[in-house]
Amino acid sequence: MEEFIDIVTSTGEPTGKSAPKSEIHSQGLYHNTAHIWFYTSGGQILLQQRAASKAICPLLWDVSVAGHIDAGETLTSGAVREVKEEIGLAVQEQDLKKIGVFECFQSYPNGIKDNEFHHTFICQLTVELEELTPQFDEVEALKLVSIEDFKQLLKHSATNNHFVASNTNYYNAVLEAIINTLNPR
Repeated sequence: MEEFIDIVTSTGEPTGKSAPKSEIHSQGLYHNTAHIWFYTSGGQILLQQRAASKAICPLLWDVSVAGHIDAGETLTSGAVREVKEEIGLAVQEQDLKKIGVFECFQSYPNGIKDNEFHHTFICQLTVELEELTPQFDEVEALKLVSIEDFKQLLKHSATNNHFVASNTNYYNAVLEAIINTLNPR
């Protein structure tokens, strides 16, 4: 059964309407997603390699967990659900620290018109990488990288086929939020 997603305006305001995910993407309707970036107390960041079967950016490395907010679902409950589905980790809403909303309005050669508001959270990872269970059809692999390695991979993202190169500003904002959380001023 196809998931239904709430439609928002071009400024992110609720419309009170929802539509199937396929319609959202074929018509370019504005909608919300949750992005959750995990970091360790030792300064490592959890990255997810997108599954080979993904319609957009297969096999590239990206946010720890991301997904659409279902119709009628709150942003934080959707984030908690996505974490459980994609990496098998149970987190509480209060574990999530919201760092912002990032607009991502892009069209792809396969016909997908993605007009998303990424409601972005960071959360400390308190379990070992081996304890996570990647969702087969969403996640190819998981890895932890140091902040320095993240910076280097990002610096060369236009040529190294690692990150989604068009998301560089977004990645930098997330990195800054994680660094500021680990090293408060």
